[in-house]
Amino acid sequence: MTRYASVIGMKPEHREEYERLHAAVWPDVLDQIYKSNIRNYSIYRYGELLFSYFEYVGDDFAGDMAKMAEDPTTQKWWDLCKPLQTPVEDRAPGEWWSDIPEIFHVD
Repeated sequence: MTRYASVIGMKPEHREEYERLHAAVWPDVLDQIYKSNIRNYSIYRYGELLFSYFEYVGDDFAGDMAKMAEDPTTQKWWDLCKPLQTPVEDRAPGEWWSDIPEIFHVD
């Protein structure tokens, strides 16, 4: 299992819509997350910053993420969510959500 964390911004005027969408995530999107070997997935909001955390239990992260990105229902979900998000300025090239390195963990 590998832990992943990432961050993205959100404009204040999008907060209500973003939270409304995530209060009732489509079942097919949730199913695709599971099929992509993602577990324990959470999104937190701190002001206008969104923080996500999940655990990956598969053995081909790039392949599983590619399959998720190809899923038509997931694409429609992302089409709703992306306009509500504002990537952070210092993200790596090609990133939407900016990956955050883990610096401490204890079980």
